Amino acid sequence: MKTKRFLPKQPMIRRALHKLFPAASAVSSLLSKGEPVIVPAVTEAGFSIAIQCWSLKEFTLFEAIEMAAAAGAGGVELYPGQRLGGSHGDLVFSENLPDATLLAVIDHLEINHIAAVNLGVVDVPEDETKARKLFDLAKKLKLHSITTESANAIDTLEKLSQEYDLKVCFHNHPKPTALWHPDTVSKLLEGRHENLGFCADIGHWASSGLDPLEVVKNIAPRIRSFHLKDRDSVSEWTHDRPFGTGIIDLPSILDVACQHGFAGNVTIEYEHNWQTNLSEIAQCAGYLRAYAKMRQ
Repeated sequence: MKTKRFLPKQPMIRRALHKLFPAASAVSSLLSKGEPVIVPAVTEAGFSIAIQCWSLKEFTLFEAIEMAAAAGAGGVELYPGQRLGGSHGDLVFSENLPDATLLAVIDHLEINHIAAVNLGVVDVPEDETKARKLFDLAKKLKLHSITTESANAIDTLEKLSQEYDLKVCFHNHPKPTALWHPDTVSKLLEGRHENLGFCADIGHWASSGLDPLEVVKNIAPRIRSFHLKDRDSVSEWTHDRPFGTGIIDLPSILDVACQHGFAGNVTIEYEHNWQTNLSEIAQCAGYLRAYAKMRQ
């Protein structure tokens, strides 16, 4: 199936990375007039770089996949409810997609050299039969993990994570949501299978008044994925910034995780400038590629 390529309209903005790293080479891919840049799903540091499609919720899923490729990412984290676009119009992505439609999504991923790495944040039912629909979808897409906040379904999640050989990542939204504090998730994971762990949302911890680096030091062995963000503050909410332009110590956070064998997806979740954030997302992807190259 062929669809029209998405071409970003906003001007390219070149900003410097953190002083430890070279400029974001991924930004140059936005200037390409040919096919999206072919990038590996896994970096030299052992983790994959993905873009949470929620960052591109103003666009269709097919456009978001194309934009992820243009930004220099290797993968996407899908979320339920995004319009597919193209000939599928307002049909939304979910576990209820007919196989023929899901194959069209998979084909569009392959055409753009993008891997689907994760699904989230998704509610998972306690009922095993209902939960299986999500795990079946993940298997068809060859995902690494499912991200959720469904603590009440942990028994079902543990069982299915082993059966399907998938990671289950418990995500934190800001205070006062149920899983905002890492101690809550740590207690939830006590004695559970190693397939279960954290989706570490750095920005939401900062918004909740927690130092993300100190949190990561305490939970690193159980981190299975990241929602990575940079912010201006670790005591109050501030909007997302291109990586390396805020105050969060992203290199140290990634160092600690990688020292504990982290090999999941580092997902860029950029919740700012919703309609014009592609160049900023590309800076984030370039930053991560520079980090991975220097830490290989």
